[in-house]
Amino acid sequence: MEERIYTVSEFNGIVKEFLESNNIFNNFFLKGELSGVTYYKSGHLYFTLKDKKSQIKCAAFNYKYKKIADDLKEGDSVKIFCDVGFYEARGDFQILVRYIEKENTLGEMYQKLEDLKKELEKKGMFSLGNKKQLPAYPKTIGVVTAFTGAAFHDIVKTTRKRYENINIYVYSAKVQGLGAKEEIVKGIETLNNIDEIDLIIAGRGGGSIEDLWAFNEKEVAEAFFNSKKPIISAVGHEIDILLSDLVADKRASTPTQAIEIAIPVKKDIKENILRREKYINRLIDEMIKSKRKDLEKRRNNYIIKSYIKEIERKKEDLFRRESFLEKIITQVINDKKNILENKIHKIISLNPLEVLKRGYSITTFETKIIKNIEELKVGNMIETKLSNGNIRSKVEEIIISEKEDN
Repeated sequence: MEERIYTVSEFNGIVKEFLESNNIFNNFFLKGELSGVTYYKSGHLYFTLKDKKSQIKCAAFNYKYKKIADDLKEGDSVKIFCDVGFYEARGDFQILVRYIEKENTLGEMYQKLEDLKKELEKKGMFSLGNKKQLPAYPKTIGVVTAFTGAAFHDIVKTTRKRYENINIYVYSAKVQGLGAKEEIVKGIETLNNIDEIDLIIAGRGGGSIEDLWAFNEKEVAEAFFNSKKPIISAVGHEIDILLSDLVADKRASTPTQAIEIAIPVKKDIKENILRREKYINRLIDEMIKSKRKDLEKRRNNYIIKSYIKEIERKKEDLFRRESFLEKIITQVINDKKNILENKIHKIISLNPLEVLKRGYSITTFETKIIKNIEELKVGNMIETKLSNGNIRSKVEEIIISEKEDN
């Protein structure tokens, strides 16, 4: 067997890496009885969790931010949601507490929440590709929250401070307890049907995780995701990410921060417009100066100065070319005309009717022109065509002329 020798630091590092990289030691529940509960001014809570046979040290750092109660006491039966922690420098093994509940309901709720997160993530509801862009300069916003709650008053106050001309539609909804999820969903759907609303803010002020749980409900998450208008999840908490935060187009840690994200400061807009106006005016002035210099340069250019004379020369050259072209065209037309007249005269002279007018005739036998006397016999009926009519006659005698001696 190979001998393995570690330094203490090496060994503690191996243990720490093993514990932190092994999922079995993260995101799990422990239940037992509290012992040695100690709240420190630093904001940390230490205690021992035990059962009949064993015990283990536990620590809840910044317990107030985790909404852990400050009245836990010796002997309380609790269920904690936690991770394994290992302090490498001292080799201390302990449980790092995320939540503590005196009843079993909260732990079960968190387990259901984790299962729901996986389900919605598979559907792409957390994907950045599905996030809508918030409008840069909204004119009207819709708010889903309790009308009597501090969150509503913070929203109105912050909005009026940043941009007093913004219109606000409020759908007053329960944001905790029985019926809260139904009213939040109804509020989001209602505000989506108001055309002039540019974006929606849905949320509430802070509270315990139980108070905020309506924003972890599946129906609420789906309403956020299905919102046709950009929507911000604005629930007053910092430590944990609620389901509405994951599916919303934007997450704000408080309702006030939601307004700071969504509504620009009117004064800043005006100052920005003035800066842009000055910048554009400066660009225009510089461009005008540049174009003036360019124009003056072109005006003094030799080619531009002699431009009119050059045009006159081009006109004279064009006139000469035009006259020359006109002569050529006239000559070509006359030549073609003479050729055409000669061909017409030639065609006319070859017309058989013209030949007949000079005293000649054409004799046919049975529509066939007689070119040789031998083609006829005595008694044949022949037809002789003259210039002004035809003569039909019968061959009485055939006289063959004597051939000239060669």
